[in-house]
Amino acid sequence: MMLSRAKPAVTGEALQMDKKKKKGKKIPKLEEYLTNRDYSGALTLLEFKRHVGEKEDDIDLWMGYCAFHLGDYRRAMEEYEALTKSEDIHPDVWVNLACTFFYLGMYKEAEEAATKAPKSRLQNRLLFHLAHKFSDEKRLMNYHQNLQDITEDQLSLASIHYMRSHYQEAIDIYKRILLDNREFMALNVYVALCYYKLDYYDVSQEVLAVYLQHYPDSTIALNLKACNHFRLYNGKAAEAELKNLMDIGSPVFDFAKELIKHNLVVFRGGEGALQVLPPLIDVIPEARLNLVIYYLRQDDVQEAYNLIKDLEPTTPQEYILKGVVNAALGQEQGSREHLKIAQQYFQLVGGSASECDTIPGRQCMASCFFLLKQFEDVLIYLNSVKSYFYNDDLFNFNYAQAKAAVGNFKEAEEVFQLIQNEKLKNDYIYLSWLARCYIMNKKPRLAWELYLKMETSGESFSLLQLLANDCYKMGQFYYAAKAFDVLERLDPNPEYWEGKRGACVGIFQMILAGREPKETMREVLHLLRNTGNPQVEYIIRTLKKWAKDNRVAI
Repeated sequence: MMLSRAKPAVTGEALQMDKKKKKGKKIPKLEEYLTNRDYSGALTLLEFKRHVGEKEDDIDLWMGYCAFHLGDYRRAMEEYEALTKSEDIHPDVWVNLACTFFYLGMYKEAEEAATKAPKSRLQNRLLFHLAHKFSDEKRLMNYHQNLQDITEDQLSLASIHYMRSHYQEAIDIYKRILLDNREFMALNVYVALCYYKLDYYDVSQEVLAVYLQHYPDSTIALNLKACNHFRLYNGKAAEAELKNLMDIGSPVFDFAKELIKHNLVVFRGGEGALQVLPPLIDVIPEARLNLVIYYLRQDDVQEAYNLIKDLEPTTPQEYILKGVVNAALGQEQGSREHLKIAQQYFQLVGGSASECDTIPGRQCMASCFFLLKQFEDVLIYLNSVKSYFYNDDLFNFNYAQAKAAVGNFKEAEEVFQLIQNEKLKNDYIYLSWLARCYIMNKKPRLAWELYLKMETSGESFSLLQLLANDCYKMGQFYYAAKAFDVLERLDPNPEYWEGKRGACVGIFQMILAGREPKETMREVLHLLRNTGNPQVEYIIRTLKKWAKDNRVAI
């Protein structure tokens, strides 16, 4: 997990270690502490020996080793750096120092130290990972060829597969090692992580349960279990799984505390995001992405863009999020350039071999075609995943727009009415498309009521124009006349008078054809009297004469 660190951590404060007081007359030997993996006890013993001036072979080297395994990489670095200044340098010092640099995110320093070390399998594995960090494919393949069919090298290869999103390849390696080494219980956590990344959350839970039976208090395992619950159920279920981890005091898990704080923000729907996430950017890779998501949910698109614009995407999630941010910014600013970039990102993900048959991959292709206004293609992809999003308001919002865009207004109206989110229901895009659906489905009164509920604004004026023109086009002249009448009073544009005149004459034709009640004539005359155009008097006289001849009260 910390292999993804991008920000050097050496400037941070050193981890404070708990020094355990050992009871009893007999002082345990260093080998006993190391066998029991009690690195805190081993370090305390070594510090005591150094303090009293006891001479022992490689005491400084062992102190660096214990500090490293306690997660105190800065302390380990200081020990190893001191050893590099001695005349008789132990052959392992440079490669061990390189490992501490690597875990501190100091990759250039790690490479310099590793090249000074004698050739070894550990050096090759470290340089293999550094080549990945530097995105040097040629060197990566060279070090890859030097890997042998031994457990450590194969685990290193599986790690690279994981970080390059080749999760199935990593699973195959872990399972092969587990077949011969059933006691390597931690590999179950790695396999579960891969299944989590593949969206197989239930399978991840099953594999994780094997490890938790033996180590029920494992921070990493319980955190992963919580993440699975978040995906399978909801944030509350996930948060419940983290209850036992909230008060962990062991310095070994200080990095996990940051991870848990990060995940709690996600589980709580972004609560506390601005306090927790900024310091974790480039420490926990997902922190930047989740902060971008938080800004998007707050409609702060510019801030989201500022945070992600310099990120070079390497995973599908990063490509998708960059696409979403560019699409939002493009729509907000009317920028065709940003919309084009968004479309390209969506196409990259949706067209990739690894993502094309996943739900996010198909959503990406739908988004790509949506931006290209190819709505028939949008529906092909959305139809293939709609069973997973029946109650998802955002999905239904886009799905209904696509349905309406291809002229399927009946189904579009039904999908629009499934939406419950009040913010979406007050959005002009929602109101205008739903109004159009009502008109096309011969329900102009409902469209008119949508307008009446709106406050006077530029958006209400636009909706009025849509109502006037669409109703006129569909022969719904009564509501077209009402809409053109309001438009004319708001803006004395001759076009609105012409529209109203045509709609009023249309109503008259429908009355003559028996498709509109004669009593409507009274309101037509009222609408016409609101106009100061000289043509209106001739039209009114004609309508009045007809009404008198046909005994229609006006």
